[in-house]
Amino acid sequence: MAKNYEHEEIGGINIIAAGTTFTGDIISAGDSRIDGTLKGNITSNSKIYIGKNGVVEGNIKCHSIEIEGKAVADIIAIESLTLKASATLTGNIRISKIAIEPGANFVGSCIMQTSPQISDGSNEQ
Repeated sequence: MAKNYEHEEIGGINIIAAGTTFTGDIISAGDSRIDGTLKGNITSNSKIYIGKNGVVEGNIKCHSIEIEGKAVADIIAIESLTLKASATLTGNIRISKIAIEPGANFVGSCIMQTSPQISDGSNEQ
């Protein structure tokens, strides 16, 4: 029997596992989890999670993001950014809500606004 793909959910969970280095940009409709190293940009309509050993070097545009590892990135998050105690973030952020646990390290500027827009990047700094 042929499998019907019309009714399946678009976008799943994307994972870059520990010990993996990925170079390139990711555009995704689904959630993404980074436990390895990503050298590139991420654009997602969903949540991005950077694990304790995860590293991202590039810009991030998403619905929400939680960081336990390290990011050197400018971030635009429509909903929220959470920096866990082990997180290190270097870059500028534009977000709606932010939570920073004691022990987290953030170097950059923060603009808080209701529903920041994710654009195609043509007018981004």
